[in-house]
Amino acid sequence: MKRFPGISRTIMRSLIGKPATLMYPKRKRIYASATRGRVENEIEECIFCRLCEKNCPTGALSASKEKKEWQIDSLRCCLCRRCVEICPKDCLTMHDAYFAPVRSRAEGVYLTVLPPGPDEPAK
Repeated sequence: MKRFPGISRTIMRSLIGKPATLMYPKRKRIYASATRGRVENEIEECIFCRLCEKNCPTGALSASKEKKEWQIDSLRCCLCRRCVEICPKDCLTMHDAYFAPVRSRAEGVYLTVLPPGPDEPAK
């Protein structure tokens, strides 16, 4: 083993050390506090000013004041956090968990709609 000191160290570490993987369904991964994950909107607080949409460098966000809806395309979002920082009502938050994996582009678009108020008829 003197001829291959690097590989022998790796072999010993693999035999003696802990596994590098987690038992996923049983143990959830703990993310670092600085992790940038999915963006969520507290739609009840949103004033639909569209500043998040205008400042998004990838165009992943869209907001409609008329329809009272806010939409994010998770496949276009680069997790830059500009939308969270620019929001005047602080209704956008970035969580430490990531977006769920999707199989098609349509599944990666998340729509949040403001529920109708007591004086508004449901559409």
